[in-house]
Amino acid sequence: MSKDKKLLRSLRGEVQEVPPIWMMRQAGRYLPEYRATRAKAGDFLKLCYTPDLAAEVTLQPIRRYGFDAAILFADILLVPQALGADLWFVQGEGPRLSTIAEQSDFDALKPVDAIHDTLAPVYETVRLLARELPEDTALIGFAGAPWTVATYMIAGRGTPAQEPAHALRQGNPALFDTLIARITEATIEYLSAQIEAGAEVVKLFDSWAGSLKGAAFDKYAMEPARVITEALKARHPGIPVIGFPRGAGEKYAGFAKASGVDCVALDQSVDAGWAAAHVQIDGCVQGNLAPGHMVTGGQALIDETRRIVRAFSKGPHIFNLGHGITPEADPENVRLMVDTVREGARG
Repeated sequence: MSKDKKLLRSLRGEVQEVPPIWMMRQAGRYLPEYRATRAKAGDFLKLCYTPDLAAEVTLQPIRRYGFDAAILFADILLVPQALGADLWFVQGEGPRLSTIAEQSDFDALKPVDAIHDTLAPVYETVRLLARELPEDTALIGFAGAPWTVATYMIAGRGTPAQEPAHALRQGNPALFDTLIARITEATIEYLSAQIEAGAEVVKLFDSWAGSLKGAAFDKYAMEPARVITEALKARHPGIPVIGFPRGAGEKYAGFAKASGVDCVALDQSVDAGWAAAHVQIDGCVQGNLAPGHMVTGGQALIDETRRIVRAFSKGPHIFNLGHGITPEADPENVRLMVDTVREGARG
């Protein structure tokens, strides 16, 4: 591992004239080469669990754009599957899982130490990437944060406002807290194994954190992030952690200090100027171009990219989107964004 990699320098708090850049869901359906590899795999889960194909789609955007980081190709729902949940994908609709509605459902889950039997191919993908990535490209591992993973395990699918999870949280807090604890422990073991396999950075995706308010956000978004980060840093001193409590709003301020993460990823609803004043003061920030610009492109993409880079230019910054790139995105707009960051961000 080279400490001179641009991403790692920003995570250590270094201010760089040109920020490192990568993109959430950068290996994905907007790329024709991804679609070809996905077709070869046959289905999404086979792609996740076939190391040479998962490594290939991880490498594709690095070859095309030269991003400063690659993120492991996997899915946040592999952990619930490894814990014993049934997982399948419905074409055009997304993931489905067996549900946790009562104590007997939880009791049927596997113990945490059993997850590696299922997840071993993911670790092999990490090992392949650690060998094959360019020497200046950082390797990011990841997992879903406990609250977000729990919302899927309880509802059995994505829901607009995570109502089933909130209902269980309020109606049976003992069961809900036990589930969060199991997911938290499994996430520590999963990310630790990724680090041992070669991940240089790990990221926690809390995609539904924004539906938690007040004390509930502190208990179910902030605290699990703290527990996971503390455990990983105890086992792997110096490992950088990126936290993404999407939709946190004003709760982004103070998140780094409270959770111990090295970088806070910001969604596109947050004004970059506000975030520079209230979030970046505590360390590195990541973000936060609206993914829609990858569809529409043009001068608006250039102007907004430059504005974000300028807003964060006085502190450590990793350029990224505010959420994952969408399938409708034009690969040429991604190239325009990368070129703007690297060549014209100060214009």
